[in-house]
Amino acid sequence: MEEAKQRYRKGFSFANFWSRAHEDVVEVQSGRAVALLQAQLATGAGDDAHRTVWQRALEDLTRPLEAPPADRPKIFEINRLSAEEMTRLEDGQVTRYLYHRFRYDIFPGERRLDDAPTCVQVEPTSICNFRCTFCYQADRSFSDKRQGHMGSMTLDLYKRLVDQLAGRVEFISLASRGEPMICKAFPEMLEYSASKFIGLKVNTNASLMTERIAHALLSGGVNWLVFSVDAADAETFARLRVNGDLDDVRRKMALFREIQAKHYPDVPIITRASGVLVEQEGQKIDDMQSVWGELVDQVTFVKYNPWENTYENSPTEVTSPCSDLWRRTFVWHDGVVNPCDCDYKSNLKVGSAARDDLLSIWRGAAYDRLRAQHLMDQRQAMEPCRRCYFL
Repeated sequence: MEEAKQRYRKGFSFANFWSRAHEDVVEVQSGRAVALLQAQLATGAGDDAHRTVWQRALEDLTRPLEAPPADRPKIFEINRLSAEEMTRLEDGQVTRYLYHRFRYDIFPGERRLDDAPTCVQVEPTSICNFRCTFCYQADRSFSDKRQGHMGSMTLDLYKRLVDQLAGRVEFISLASRGEPMICKAFPEMLEYSASKFIGLKVNTNASLMTERIAHALLSGGVNWLVFSVDAADAETFARLRVNGDLDDVRRKMALFREIQAKHYPDVPIITRASGVLVEQEGQKIDDMQSVWGELVDQVTFVKYNPWENTYENSPTEVTSPCSDLWRRTFVWHDGVVNPCDCDYKSNLKVGSAARDDLLSIWRGAAYDRLRAQHLMDQRQAMEPCRRCYFL
């Protein structure tokens, strides 16, 4: 496995992307976004923060391609990912979505700090039944239960987080260091989250899918369900996804698809078979599509980044601030709040959501010190930031 040779930019980080959606989905949804933003702004509704973002989004979406502003690091656009997300939304939800998508895409590049992160990753459990070669679960100093990092979130803590985030943060991911279906409270977590977020995402290896969990996912407001599969043949799958079995995972995904088609045909959920592109010769998007395409809406590869042991990576030459310090935060199973999952052993932890309000931690002194150090070109003096390729 070669070490990453280039910076890993947050955002649309796909190396390959296949979808069953129409080819004109970006054009159609861009036009829809413009029309709905114009209508929303014409009503005069919304507070100053929302109206400012909506206006900026509208200006970018209607800006001639040949005339980008010189003072902007990035222009907001509807890409393939966001376009397909929008197809699942009713018109009344689109401007709400665009407000949060604009902040997610644009604010980090401008180092603009909002009152709330645009995305929160909540970890139902740090435990995983796989030991994928490119994942930090392969680091036994982390995954060995004797090291003290393993555990599952209580339903009470999860409810506390949801109560703090509902109406403030719309993009929530249930996954991080472990396989969420291992958490015994996972179905109840989904039940409590239902209808509270327009961007609720779950990442899973699918190996523990059951009828009960499938129903919980489909009735619990999940908008994006990502199956981590990585390969299209059993040998490569077993080599990369240690402890996994391709045929078993495919049966579990087929079970989910069957329940979805029979009981929830109108539930607006996007399903994706996703892999980390670690073997250029052994992983082909056409092969992935042929094996997984009939079970999901999208098939993708994401670019490989050396996650498996950040603490032993050679120092990089990256000095630019990490955009995630202005974009998202992570809450581990025990409530520890961490600024990134590359630091999977929490050297940089900034507080405890089991004790304090998460949004206060986001704007608190510990987080601000990290942001200031990155802005003052001190990234190379920080561990493990100096060993990370993320921008």
